[in-house]
Amino acid sequence: MARGGIDKDRSDGPERKCLATGEVQPKQGLIRFVVGPDGQVVPDVLGKLPGRGVYVTASRSAIATAVKKKLFARGFKAQVSVPEGMEDEIESQVLRRLVELISLARKSGDAVAGYEKVKDWLAKEHARVLIQAIDGSGRGKSKLSTPHRGKFIGCLTADELGMAFGRQTVIHAALASGGLGKRVVEEAQRLQGLREMVGGKGRTEG
Repeated sequence: MARGGIDKDRSDGPERKCLATGEVQPKQGLIRFVVGPDGQVVPDVLGKLPGRGVYVTASRSAIATAVKKKLFARGFKAQVSVPEGMEDEIESQVLRRLVELISLARKSGDAVAGYEKVKDWLAKEHARVLIQAIDGSGRGKSKLSTPHRGKFIGCLTADELGMAFGRQTVIHAALASGGLGKRVVEEAQRLQGLREMVGGKGRTEG
Protein backbone atom coordinates (compact mmCIF):
# COMPACT_ATOMS: atom_id res chain seq x y z
CA MET A 1 0.00 0.00 0.00
CA ALA A 2 1.32 3.44 -0.92
CA ARG A 3 1.75 6.22 1.63
CA GLY A 4 -1.44 7.95 0.55
CA GLY A 5 -3.47 4.91 1.54
CA ILE A 6 -4.07 3.73 -2.03
CA ASP A 7 -3.36 0.15 -3.02
CA LYS A 8 -0.89 -0.22 -5.87
CA ASP A 9 -3.07 -1.78 -8.53
CA ARG A 10 -2.69 -1.02 -12.22
CA SER A 11 -6.41 -1.64 -12.72
CA ASP A 12 -6.96 1.66 -10.85
CA GLY A 13 -6.04 3.58 -13.99
CA PRO A 14 -3.12 5.81 -15.02
CA GLU A 15 -0.15 5.97 -12.67
CA ARG A 16 2.18 8.84 -11.87
CA LYS A 17 5.40 9.20 -9.89
CA CYS A 18 5.32 11.09 -6.60
CA LEU A 19 7.78 14.00 -6.56
CA ALA A 20 8.50 13.50 -2.85
CA THR A 21 8.66 9.72 -2.40
CA GLY A 22 9.62 8.53 -5.88
CA GLU A 23 6.83 5.97 -5.69
CA VAL A 24 4.67 5.25 -8.74
CA GLN A 25 0.99 4.89 -7.90
CA PRO A 26 -2.52 5.50 -9.33
CA LYS A 27 -3.29 9.17 -10.00
CA GLN A 28 -6.25 9.23 -7.61
CA GLY A 29 -3.88 8.83 -4.67
CA LEU A 30 -1.91 11.91 -5.68
CA ILE A 31 -2.35 15.67 -5.81
CA ARG A 32 -1.49 17.35 -9.12
CA PHE A 33 0.33 20.69 -9.15
CA VAL A 34 0.88 23.20 -11.94
CA VAL A 35 2.68 26.55 -12.13
CA GLY A 36 0.61 29.72 -12.47
CA PRO A 37 1.52 32.69 -14.69
CA ASP A 38 3.19 34.34 -11.69
CA GLY A 39 5.50 31.39 -11.10
CA GLN A 40 3.58 30.20 -8.05
CA VAL A 41 2.83 26.53 -7.47
CA VAL A 42 -0.93 25.87 -7.69
CA PRO A 43 -2.60 22.69 -6.37
CA ASP A 44 -4.89 21.19 -9.02
CA VAL A 45 -7.17 19.04 -6.88
CA LEU A 46 -9.59 18.32 -9.74
CA GLY A 47 -6.75 17.58 -12.18
CA LYS A 48 -8.12 19.91 -14.87
CA LEU A 49 -5.85 22.95 -14.93
CA PRO A 50 -3.82 23.49 -18.12
CA GLY A 51 -0.08 23.15 -18.24
CA ARG A 52 2.52 20.59 -17.29
CA GLY A 53 1.81 18.97 -13.96
CA VAL A 54 3.80 17.21 -11.26
CA TYR A 55 2.34 14.89 -8.65
CA VAL A 56 2.75 14.45 -4.91
CA THR A 57 1.22 11.76 -2.70
CA ALA A 58 -1.89 13.02 -0.90
CA SER A 59 -0.34 13.29 2.54
CA ARG A 60 0.84 16.25 4.58
CA SER A 61 4.24 14.70 5.14
CA ALA A 62 4.85 14.15 1.41
CA ILE A 63 3.77 17.69 0.52
CA ALA A 64 5.88 19.12 3.35
CA THR A 65 8.88 17.15 2.05
CA ALA A 66 8.37 18.50 -1.46
CA VAL A 67 8.28 22.05 -0.11
CA LYS A 68 11.20 21.69 2.32
CA LYS A 69 13.51 20.06 -0.22
CA LYS A 70 12.48 22.46 -3.00
CA LEU A 71 11.36 19.54 -5.14
CA PHE A 72 8.77 21.60 -7.03
CA ALA A 73 11.56 23.66 -8.60
CA ARG A 74 13.29 20.44 -9.61
CA GLY A 75 10.08 18.91 -10.93
CA PHE A 76 9.14 21.95 -13.00
CA LYS A 77 12.77 22.69 -13.93
CA ALA A 78 12.16 26.33 -13.03
CA GLN A 79 12.29 28.75 -10.13
CA VAL A 80 8.88 28.64 -8.46
CA SER A 81 7.31 29.95 -5.26
CA VAL A 82 5.09 27.97 -2.89
CA PRO A 83 2.19 29.77 -1.14
CA GLU A 84 2.04 29.75 2.67
CA GLY A 85 -0.38 27.26 4.15
CA MET A 86 -0.69 25.24 0.94
CA GLU A 87 -1.30 21.98 2.82
CA ASP A 88 -4.31 23.51 4.59
CA GLU A 89 -5.69 24.84 1.31
CA ILE A 90 -5.35 21.42 -0.34
CA GLU A 91 -7.09 19.71 2.57
CA SER A 92 -9.89 22.29 2.39
CA GLN A 93 -10.36 21.73 -1.35
CA VAL A 94 -10.40 17.93 -1.04
CA LEU A 95 -12.86 18.15 1.86
CA ARG A 96 -15.14 20.42 -0.17
CA ARG A 97 -14.99 18.02 -3.12
CA LEU A 98 -15.79 15.02 -0.90
CA VAL A 99 -18.78 16.78 0.69
CA GLU A 100 -20.04 17.76 -2.78
CA LEU A 101 -19.80 14.18 -4.06
CA ILE A 102 -21.66 12.75 -1.07
CA SER A 103 -24.31 15.45 -1.49
CA LEU A 104 -24.73 14.51 -5.17
CA ALA A 105 -25.06 10.85 -4.19
CA ARG A 106 -27.76 11.81 -1.68
CA LYS A 107 -29.69 13.78 -4.30
CA SER A 108 -29.59 10.82 -6.69
CA GLY A 109 -30.86 8.44 -4.00
CA ASP A 110 -27.52 6.64 -3.61
CA ALA A 111 -26.80 7.84 -0.06
CA VAL A 112 -28.71 7.84 3.22
CA ALA A 113 -28.00 9.21 6.68
CA GLY A 114 -29.20 8.27 10.16
CA TYR A 115 -28.67 5.16 12.24
CA GLU A 116 -31.92 3.37 11.35
CA LYS A 117 -31.71 4.03 7.61
CA VAL A 118 -28.08 2.94 7.48
CA LYS A 119 -28.85 -0.16 9.54
CA ASP A 120 -31.68 -1.02 7.13
CA TRP A 121 -29.45 -0.61 4.07
CA LEU A 122 -26.78 -2.78 5.65
CA ALA A 123 -29.31 -5.48 6.55
CA LYS A 124 -30.63 -5.52 2.98
CA GLU A 125 -27.06 -5.54 1.60
CA HIS A 126 -27.89 -2.36 -0.28
CA ALA A 127 -24.96 -0.42 1.21
CA ARG A 128 -21.51 -0.62 -0.32
CA VAL A 129 -19.82 2.06 1.78
CA LEU A 130 -20.28 2.82 5.48
CA ILE A 131 -19.45 6.38 6.56
CA GLN A 132 -19.15 7.31 10.23
CA ALA A 133 -18.14 10.59 11.84
CA ILE A 134 -14.76 10.73 13.58
CA ASP A 135 -16.31 12.40 16.60
CA GLY A 136 -19.34 10.12 16.90
CA SER A 137 -19.87 7.86 19.90
CA GLY A 138 -17.62 4.81 19.68
CA ARG A 139 -20.31 2.66 21.26
CA GLY A 140 -22.94 3.77 18.74
CA LYS A 141 -20.61 3.34 15.77
CA SER A 142 -19.59 -0.16 16.85
CA LYS A 143 -23.17 -1.37 16.32
CA LEU A 144 -22.80 -0.99 12.55
CA SER A 145 -20.28 -2.99 10.53
CA THR A 146 -18.58 -2.28 7.22
CA PRO A 147 -20.38 -4.13 4.38
CA HIS A 148 -18.78 -7.40 3.33
CA ARG A 149 -16.16 -6.59 0.66
CA GLY A 150 -17.23 -2.97 1.08
CA LYS A 151 -15.48 0.20 2.21
CA PHE A 152 -15.35 2.29 5.36
CA ILE A 153 -14.90 6.07 5.53
CA GLY A 154 -14.05 7.62 8.87
CA CYS A 155 -12.23 10.85 8.09
CA LEU A 156 -15.12 13.33 8.38
CA THR A 157 -16.49 15.08 11.45
CA ALA A 158 -20.22 15.04 12.26
CA ASP A 159 -20.46 18.68 11.13
CA GLU A 160 -18.72 17.97 7.81
CA LEU A 161 -20.86 14.92 7.12
CA GLY A 162 -23.91 16.97 8.08
CA MET A 163 -23.10 19.50 5.34
CA ALA A 164 -23.38 16.75 2.74
CA PHE A 165 -26.89 15.90 3.91
CA GLY A 166 -28.16 19.40 4.62
CA ARG A 167 -28.26 18.78 8.37
CA GLN A 168 -26.43 20.22 11.34
CA THR A 169 -24.69 16.95 12.14
CA VAL A 170 -24.66 13.36 10.85
CA ILE A 171 -22.93 10.44 12.56
CA HIS A 172 -23.89 7.49 10.32
CA ALA A 173 -24.28 7.39 6.54
CA ALA A 174 -24.12 4.83 3.76
CA LEU A 175 -23.59 4.76 0.01
CA ALA A 176 -25.10 2.30 -2.41
CA SER A 177 -22.96 0.38 -4.87
CA GLY A 178 -22.39 2.06 -8.20
CA GLY A 179 -23.13 5.71 -8.77
CA LEU A 180 -20.60 8.05 -7.21
CA GLY A 181 -19.41 5.53 -4.62
CA LYS A 182 -16.01 4.89 -6.20
CA ARG A 183 -15.23 8.60 -6.52
CA VAL A 184 -16.35 9.26 -2.94
CA VAL A 185 -14.02 6.53 -1.67
CA GLU A 186 -11.12 7.91 -3.72
CA GLU A 187 -11.58 11.45 -2.37
CA ALA A 188 -11.98 10.10 1.17
CA GLN A 189 -8.68 8.24 0.84
CA ARG A 190 -6.99 11.47 -0.24
CA LEU A 191 -8.50 13.38 2.68
CA GLN A 192 -7.50 10.59 5.04
CA GLY A 193 -3.92 10.94 3.86
CA LEU A 194 -3.97 14.73 4.15
CA ARG A 195 -5.23 14.38 7.70
CA GLU A 196 -2.50 11.82 8.40
CA MET A 197 -5.08 9.21 9.35
CA VAL A 198 -3.60 6.33 7.32
CA GLY A 199 -3.45 3.27 9.53
CA GLY A 200 -5.69 4.91 12.11
CA LYS A 201 -9.07 3.83 13.40
CA GLY A 202 -11.60 2.39 11.02
CA ARG A 203 -11.24 -0.08 8.21
CA THR A 204 -11.09 0.96 4.60
CA GLU A 205 -12.30 -2.48 3.56
CA GLY A 206 -14.54 -5.02 5.20
